[in-house]
Amino acid sequence: MTLQKRTVFYLSDRTGITAETLGHSLLTQFDGIAWEIVNIPFLDDENKVDSAVTQINGAAERDGYRPLVFSTLQKPEILQQIKQSNCRVYDFFETFTRSVEEELHQPSVRKSGRSHALQQYRSYFKRIDAVNYVLAHDDGINPKHFGTADIILIGISRVGKTPTCLYMGLQYGIAAANYPLTPDDMTTLQIPAVLTPVSNKLFGLTLAAEQLHFIRQKRQPNSEYASLAQCQHEVRWQESLFRCFNIPYLDTTRISVEEISTIILNRCGLTRRLYG
Repeated sequence: MTLQKRTVFYLSDRTGITAETLGHSLLTQFDGIAWEIVNIPFLDDENKVDSAVTQINGAAERDGYRPLVFSTLQKPEILQQIKQSNCRVYDFFETFTRSVEEELHQPSVRKSGRSHALQQYRSYFKRIDAVNYVLAHDDGINPKHFGTADIILIGISRVGKTPTCLYMGLQYGIAAANYPLTPDDMTTLQIPAVLTPVSNKLFGLTLAAEQLHFIRQKRQPNSEYASLAQCQHEVRWQESLFRCFNIPYLDTTRISVEEISTIILNRCGLTRRLYG
């Protein structure tokens, strides 16, 4: 099947993170299209606007379709110039701000960068502290301090413990530690002794043995560690351990780090720690 080729622009007078995140979420609902992505952050003066308009018109001529433009531009005059190019504009602030203004009976301040501003010092330092905690308690480091963790992820090698902990620290301010279950632990169906005092904070990660085999093959090709038989054995053992000790766990085979983190926080009753 030949995919339709379209170009999508993410425009912002700041980082463009919001425009890209929301726009990408929308586009994932549409199949059969090969997207060429163009990010243009800090679009805040005439020269940059002229360049952006040239790129947009060029993409329309090249593709034979007008590009999609997702915008969080704050200056109406810049947005109007973009709208005059050969594109379809979806401006998130324009779409929602007026409705919120009507409901709150006051105008918005229309200032850029507020959602990522370092003026929110408490949130900023909580984020840094949480990430530092994750790094200091990664892969079983400093288990004697696990009592200060909000949550401790456990699982065999390569099930996604470290990236999930980092995401929870960075995005939610959660102090997340993780502990690897190794073949040495598999001689018995017991929780490692160092985890017994904090068993109420444990959450397991697992995944399909075939997917684990694929991931480990990338790391150590054709090794015993990566063999399908070894992966099957380790997955069976750890899932039996989770069930035996009533440790909540999640199969991460087909879900992203973002989804994994959100599910864990929801199931464990944890909330975002970055505000307040």
